[in-house]
Amino acid sequence: MQVNDWNHVHYALAVARAGTLSGAAEQLGVSHSTVLRRVDTLEKSLRTRLFYRHARGYVPTEAGRKLMRAAESMQAQLNTLVGSVRGADEQLSGTLVVSVPASLLAPVAPLLQRFQRRHPRVALELECGTGAPSPGRGEAHIGIRCGAGPDAPDCVVQSVMPLRYSLFASPDYLREKGSFDSLERIGHHRFIGLGRSAAPDPLAQWVDRWVPDKQIALRCSSVDQFADAVRAGFGIAPLALWQARGDDRLCRLLPPPDDWTSELRLLTHRDMCDTHRVRALCSFIGKCLQRDL
Repeated sequence: MQVNDWNHVHYALAVARAGTLSGAAEQLGVSHSTVLRRVDTLEKSLRTRLFYRHARGYVPTEAGRKLMRAAESMQAQLNTLVGSVRGADEQLSGTLVVSVPASLLAPVAPLLQRFQRRHPRVALELECGTGAPSPGRGEAHIGIRCGAGPDAPDCVVQSVMPLRYSLFASPDYLREKGSFDSLERIGHHRFIGLGRSAAPDPLAQWVDRWVPDKQIALRCSSVDQFADAVRAGFGIAPLALWQARGDDRLCRLLPPPDDWTSELRLLTHRDMCDTHRVRALCSFIGKCLQRDL
């Protein structure tokens, strides 16, 4: 005969330990009648008397003692299991999948390496991507994005910092074409833009809006390719200021226009955002990017 509710066994075990219904009820925080009902239901389910009832309380029968020994063993195993899994999400271990657009790989990769040196039990996987993060196979997925990011209902978005942009060119290009110190000089220069089938980008849209098509020297499939195209001397392109920091092959042409900004954001899935390893990496990445970019 199967026991349909293991709570009945839990109540019977409490009676065996306390020796009385009232003592078991006090331990369990329930009423005397609830304990009695549970024990009676268990005995009917097993078709076996588990306790002798007498004036001084409840004494287990042979069948009752056998069941109580099994219940004690089950309780000990359960306690061990609970102890082993309690706080598992609070341990800095497990897998973290971090997805970033190609343009952010250069500043992010060294930060991930520093994080893993601090927490060697965390297994990191790095992906290039721009979609919404989602947990899979028990992994915690974190996205690092520029701009608004994907509109996904299960996505938790944390704003890290604003990114500023300006127009850049290579030294070789400027020696060839001369200086560019005003937007009024657009007609004298070549530019780099996005291909017609590329995903839209606000800064690339500025190029398409203000620069005649005949002056677009190169069209790229992604804005992530702009920096390399500028270094190669194709022309002028909008870049994030951090992309050119310390690179003498990228020359800023104008002060950053006030409206040329974008938000750097961290994205996590709501089911994983409260795990300790996700919180730790998001905090570490956010602080480092605020300091370094």
